[in-house]
Amino acid sequence: MNIVISEVSSNIMAKICSHNNRNRKVTFVDAFHNICISKKDILSSQLEACERLLKCSIDEADKKAIEKEISELKMTLDLMY
Repeated sequence: MNIVISEVSSNIMAKICSHNNRNRKVTFVDAFHNICISKKDILSSQLEACERLLKCSIDEADKKAIEKEISELKMTLDLMY
């Protein structure tokens, strides 16, 4: 039997979506198609995914878009409490 440990601890992955350099946005993909998760869990998973994406990004425009998304997610999570 083979046991594989995945590096991805979260169900949601973040990706950069852009048609040009000005309109870069972060989008989220549900990796395992979970449909029964709370809003807080979704936002927390999106935040984790953005932080992982930020570590991997090289382009400054991508980093700015990711940092903006992180700040918006943190603000939203703070407002939920």
